Amino acid sequence: MREGSVTRKTKETSIEVRVNLDGSGAYDVSTGIGFLDHMLEQLSRHSLMDLYVRAEGDLHIDFHHTTEDTGIAIGQAVNEALGDCAGITRFASAYIPMDETLSRIALDISARPYLIWRVDFSKPKLGDMDTELFKEWFQAFAQAAGITLHVENLYGENNHHIVESCFKGLARALRTATAIDPRAADAVPSTKGTLGG
Repeated sequence: MREGSVTRKTKETSIEVRVNLDGSGAYDVSTGIGFLDHMLEQLSRHSLMDLYVRAEGDLHIDFHHTTEDTGIAIGQAVNEALGDCAGITRFASAYIPMDETLSRIALDISARPYLIWRVDFSKPKLGDMDTELFKEWFQAFAQAAGITLHVENLYGENNHHIVESCFKGLARALRTATAIDPRAADAVPSTKGTLGG
C-alpha cells in the first residue's frame, strides 16, 4: 500500500492527515468547515484514495488558514505516498459535467508544482466559506504534492456545481495519474530517471 501521513502544527492550525492511494475511497474528514469537508469527501470518493483528516484552526478569525493548511497537509501526504513515483501513469486529465457546469482538470505529477486556475464565481461565499479560498486550497495542494495542475471551469452558473466539479475532476485525474502502469511498473516515468521524492 502507498500510504502517507502528515502532522502539521502551527500557531494557526493543528492538522493530522493520512492517505492511502491504493484504497477504496473511504473517508473520515473533519475540518470545522462544512463545505470544505464535503469537497474533501468528494476528493476521496472519486479518487479511491482513503483520506483521514482532522483539522483544528483559528476559525474565529476566518477560514483561510485552515483551508490553506489542509491543502498543504494533504498534498504532503500524497507526495509521501508516491515515494519515488516508480510505475505511475504520471499524466492525466478529466472533464467533469455537473448539470449546467463543465470543468476540465489536467495534471502532471512532475515534482514541478504549478497551478493554473481559471475559475470564476458569481458569489463571494458558499455557505460560510469564501469562494476565493478554493484557489488557495488548490494552490497549497499542488505546491505540497509537487504537481503541475491546471483547473478550468469551461462554463457553468451554479457556484456549488462549479467548485464541486473542480474537486471531482482533481479526484478523477489523480486516480488515473497515480495508478500503476502495468507496462512500466518498475520505471520512473521520466527520461531524467527521477521524479518526486
